[in-house]
Amino acid sequence: MPIVGARISSSLSWALIGSCAMWMAAPASLAQADPASEPSVLAVAKVLPAVVNVNTERVVRRRVRDPFEDFAAQYFGNFRSRPREIRQTLQSLGSGFLVDPAGYIITNQHVVERAADLKIEVTMSDGKTLPARFVTGDEKKDLAFLKIESKQPLPFIDLNNLSPNLLGQTVIVVGNALGYSSSISRGVLSGMKRDITIEEIEYKNLLQTDAAINPGNSGGPLIDLSARLVGVSSAKMAFTPQGVPTQGVGFAIPADTVRDTAVQFRNVAEHQPVQKTPDDTQPASNAERLFGMQLQELTQDLTDALGLVAGKGVLISAVEGIGPAADAGMERGLVIYRVGKYDVRTVAQIEKLLSRARAGSAVDFTVGFVRSGGQSPRLEAVTLTAR
Repeated sequence: MPIVGARISSSLSWALIGSCAMWMAAPASLAQADPASEPSVLAVAKVLPAVVNVNTERVVRRRVRDPFEDFAAQYFGNFRSRPREIRQTLQSLGSGFLVDPAGYIITNQHVVERAADLKIEVTMSDGKTLPARFVTGDEKKDLAFLKIESKQPLPFIDLNNLSPNLLGQTVIVVGNALGYSSSISRGVLSGMKRDITIEEIEYKNLLQTDAAINPGNSGGPLIDLSARLVGVSSAKMAFTPQGVPTQGVGFAIPADTVRDTAVQFRNVAEHQPVQKTPDDTQPASNAERLFGMQLQELTQDLTDALGLVAGKGVLISAVEGIGPAADAGMERGLVIYRVGKYDVRTVAQIEKLLSRARAGSAVDFTVGFVRSGGQSPRLEAVTLTAR
């Protein structure tokens, strides 16, 4: 009996020793679970320096009529003065991210709409604010290209190392939700090849995620736990088409679409004219002097990059912040197809047609886009009054 008891005691002793050993080893295990080493923390820390807050500002003009005049006209005859014109400053917030050490930034087109009339600034993760220049954009893909200047190479997200985008994988939204910089939300990749329609524009082949996408996140990166790009946050669904509230349904533009579009955007950027400086002595053209816009020939490279019909139109390469073109809503990147009743395809043709224009005279322009591939042209008639 004592011998058996001794064996039992020995077994208990070894069990207690093992328990103590596990308990003593627990701090080492807990040390391995340090939040600083979590994959999501490391991924965010890696991409955050490349994420920017995009602030845009533009002045729009609206015509308004005094309500009292409508009342007076109802009872005292058809007397109405001309509508008053008021100016209103509109601001929008969004996100973006650097894709090149030279300062090129990807964001959503809807974040920088009407960019020729905009003041665009980007705030870096370190709080520094820099002016940004709109390069080009694609409304159907909801992507736009901006450029900032820096003497030093900038941190960027590599578009040549993309996430595999697997259903169920963890994804992280990085951006400036509701204006709060460096906001993070986490979820999974919950769907692929989604088509949605927003304001009569159909967006195809989007990714779906339950990670929270809020106003201000638009244009920011959606990344995986290895800090590779999954897509670009674009929209969230608050209600179904039938008006049913929804939760956890956000959409992003796939990373491969972003990569391919960025190649096209860069091609446009490389063929754009160098921005003028105050030291330039080249005399201003009639289009620039009288209407406040600069023009550029549509080369074959530009035509291909923009998806336009070749041999038609002249590109608006810049619009002054104040002037007839800006006041009428003319934008950098639009194409002029007609001046008056004449079709144009060279800058020289337009300058010749404008040679007789004088301050106070009105000139009709037909602007828009004539896309290749048989798409319906999007054209609009605009009348400018020479200053």
